[in-house]
Amino acid sequence: MATILVTGGTGTLGRPLVERLLADGHEVRSVSRRPHTGTERPRLRSLALDLHEGTGLAEAVAGVDTVVHCATTPSGGDAEAARPLLDAAKAAGVPHLVYISIVGVDRVPIGYYRTKLAVERMIEDSGIGWTVLRTTQFHDLVLQMVKAGARSPVVPVPTGVRVQPVEVREVAARLAELAAGEPAGRVTDMGGPEVIPARELVRATLDAGGRRRLLMPVWLPGAAAAAFRRGGNLTPEHAVGVRTYAEFLAERAGGGAAH
Repeated sequence: MATILVTGGTGTLGRPLVERLLADGHEVRSVSRRPHTGTERPRLRSLALDLHEGTGLAEAVAGVDTVVHCATTPSGGDAEAARPLLDAAKAAGVPHLVYISIVGVDRVPIGYYRTKLAVERMIEDSGIGWTVLRTTQFHDLVLQMVKAGARSPVVPVPTGVRVQPVEVREVAARLAELAAGEPAGRVTDMGGPEVIPARELVRATLDAGGRRRLLMPVWLPGAAAAAFRRGGNLTPEHAVGVRTYAEFLAERAGGGAAH
């Protein structure tokens, strides 16, 4: 079994990834600004540190077989966080770094995607053995976005946009598999099982939460919106996900999380 460090280990993807790696028998170091809560667990070491500052990274990566870089901030700063991590990993002789990216980072011209693509290139040029997996949007992210829009009695829905949501636990399982293997470069993209029009997705989310809202179609201008309408965020040829968005909503609604 390997020693694997996960950045963003308490996040939406990091937490199920840590659980999967532990279940597979690996030694896991979870790095995040806030450590795991609860009692200490065998083979899990939780480390609280800020990637931007880099303090403590040398100790964190020492003796690690693979780093899985999941930490991300859509508001900005991913490139600045990646540089200290790459420097520390290279100095420690870490043989493999796995990075989670997004389908369409090279096709949809929005700032967050450009940054993710820049980090991909930093990793490729780092001198460390690397693997990059691009996936479509997680079910959880889609739910959060719709819930945010539903605070208003009228919910704007971008015309012509489709989404291919994927189950985060399935992504975690794929990352765990990649982390235990050899560096593979950019691997095949991973998409959810269905491509869903935005209007249908929003309506299903609202219905699951028992919310009545008026949906207002909106034609968004600009290059980014056009790229989304062209399907730049989709990978229908790699619809390998199993769990559907409807199944995800049914589980969340049962626990009250869709309300």
